Amino acid sequence: MSQLVWVAVGGAVGAVARYGVSNGVYGWLGRGFPWGTLAVNFFGSFLMGLLFVLMVERTALPLELRSTILVGGLGAFTTFSTFSIETLQLIEKGAWSLAALNMFASVSVCIAAVWAGVWMARMI
Repeated sequence: MSQLVWVAVGGAVGAVARYGVSNGVYGWLGRGFPWGTLAVNFFGSFLMGLLFVLMVERTALPLELRSTILVGGLGAFTTFSTFSIETLQLIEKGAWSLAALNMFASVSVCIAAVWAGVWMARMI
């Protein structure tokens, strides 16, 4: 039961962080394209790669700590469901090119980010 509580704590922190980061990005770049969602997915993917190597491959951190950060924190921070609804909204508005850009950028950039995080952690 305690592991579930730690995941919930991490989730609360991750959700608040997502809210702050995405709104900050939208305030900076506007809402014409889902920049806030792309930013948190990119940064979350990078952190997932980096922290996975450091916390799972390099050290034997307690399961509760790994679950708090990787499952709860980053799980709530990244926003695949938000990506999905924003992409659908672009399609429904007829903004097919922006929808395709969002799909391509979100997948390719976030795969590159998780790779960069893994690579960086393995270089340490």
